[in-house]
Amino acid sequence: MTTPQHKIGSGFGARSTTQEVARGIDLTGKLAIVTGGYAGLGLETTRTLVSAGAHVVVPARRRPVAEEAVAGIDGVEVDELDLADLDSVRGFADRFIASGRSIDLMINNAGIMASPETRVGPGWEAQFATNHLGHYALVNRLWPALSRNGGARVVSVSSRGHHLSRIRWDDVQLEHGYDKWQAYGQSKTANVLFAVRLDALARDFGVRAFALHPGEIMTELVRHLAKEEMVAAGWIDEEGNPTDRSFKTPEQGAATQVWAATSPQLAGMGGVYCEDCDIAEPSSEDDREGELTHGVRAYAIDPAQAARLWTLSAELTGVDAFAATTA
Repeated sequence: MTTPQHKIGSGFGARSTTQEVARGIDLTGKLAIVTGGYAGLGLETTRTLVSAGAHVVVPARRRPVAEEAVAGIDGVEVDELDLADLDSVRGFADRFIASGRSIDLMINNAGIMASPETRVGPGWEAQFATNHLGHYALVNRLWPALSRNGGARVVSVSSRGHHLSRIRWDDVQLEHGYDKWQAYGQSKTANVLFAVRLDALARDFGVRAFALHPGEIMTELVRHLAKEEMVAAGWIDEEGNPTDRSFKTPEQGAATQVWAATSPQLAGMGGVYCEDCDIAEPSSEDDREGELTHGVRAYAIDPAQAARLWTLSAELTGVDAFAATTA
């Protein structure tokens, strides 16, 4: 059944923390994969899931950095994964599948934002490749482990940045004029559409998918932005001190992905975009494209757009776990 894109009155909000949304939830015996689970929101997510009893696998592009970051956190293992390299994605997935384990929670948290124009693989735009295509291929290659027991959840960390751009179907790789924010916005729209389509394909197997906006948080995600740009945006002052009081702490920013991955309030639901620890409302049709507002854009939750993106992603990556069922 399609879940309505409307708030459910979760009782949580923008300032709720990971520990608050996970209170009373027992994840003993559960296995979670958190991409980028060693820094920023990912590290906070890893800590919270472990504290609730889960075993967490952290695939990391910078394995030594990841191992140092999670040292001392019991119940965490680190493996290598570069989402921009499909051979690396295949290698991680093959190793995990060979372990014979099932996945209960998968949080696609890793990503890059507003990076200089970079080409990876066969010339793909790096933000689209890393934020979307790498996660698309990873989930499809891990599908046997996700679907083995039923009841798994896949959570894609998108952003309000999806308001910046729909999918640029005439130039997905932005080869005819690159704009770092348009590229980021497109990749975040892709994250939402991925969850919409995955949920439609996977729900009969007991697997549900969600996308979300975590909020604005100062993490390593801003590493490609110049200080002057952040000052002009009103995020920090000239000394580098935070000035925007709407920004969340990491514990607050990671709360929505922890809630989406674990909350019993979402039982039987899926395919929706969340923010502030609740299902989000659709944004106003009066909002201009490129304007950052609350809620989710209609183009990001359009099932036809989601199916089109899935087909394109399968063609580009050469993997589709549902090819037999969608042919």
